[in-house]
Amino acid sequence: MADGSAYTLRLAQSPAEIRACQALRYHVFYEELAARPEGGAAASRLDADRFDPICDHLLAVASATEPGEEETRVDGGALVGTYRMLRQEAAAANFGFYTESEFDVAPMITAHPNFRFLELGRSCVLKTHRTKPVLELLWQGIWDFVRANRVDVMFGCASLEGADPERHAEALGLLAGLRETPAEWRAAALPARRVEMRGPAGIDRRRALHALPPLIKGYLRLGCYIGDGAVIDRQFDTVDVLIVLPVSAIDKRYFGRFGGPTG
Repeated sequence: MADGSAYTLRLAQSPAEIRACQALRYHVFYEELAARPEGGAAASRLDADRFDPICDHLLAVASATEPGEEETRVDGGALVGTYRMLRQEAAAANFGFYTESEFDVAPMITAHPNFRFLELGRSCVLKTHRTKPVLELLWQGIWDFVRANRVDVMFGCASLEGADPERHAEALGLLAGLRETPAEWRAAALPARRVEMRGPAGIDRRRALHALPPLIKGYLRLGCYIGDGAVIDRQFDTVDVLIVLPVSAIDKRYFGRFGGPTG
């Protein structure tokens, strides 16, 4: 499906719809990709954690699907994409941000006491629907949420598939050197989990950029900063980097498409 009008976008409205998000995530992360289920995940076929109940969950719903597609039904059609959003006030009232298990974001947040932060994560789209209209629809939903909640900064972990940092050496080296992160937005990987982002000498920039996942390339186009160091996530079989995207740093070209910050 390439027509964006074939989809609707909304927030989850019930525990059942949150479970639908968890089911879609399980299918993509554990059955399609190489994540390793822990606890009761294999039996429940849900990718669930303690953060889900305190998050807002964005749903991309297709009114129709192709024969043979994995379907997770919700009101209005089949759930084909989701994004998890954790507001700063919800994190502060409970047990913090998911990102804090990999990166030390506290100094960055403390340095901006008047800013509102939003953590993005657990993004996935059903393989047969990974088209530009669906991805842009999800981005529009995030941006509308940011504007409605007066968010100043988005951040979260983004992943490179495969837990071997040597495999991603060029991509990590490219990310580390693409754009200097101002001191006020620097956040480092936790020392016990840190992997250096040193690329080989003579990085082939075109090849390294091509190797980056579309999600990370999308963040880069918007104007994000990259955290200091990477982290290996054994459960999800990934190498994670930190994305930091202040609204003030977003490339203004995108406001014509998605709307200005105060729209």
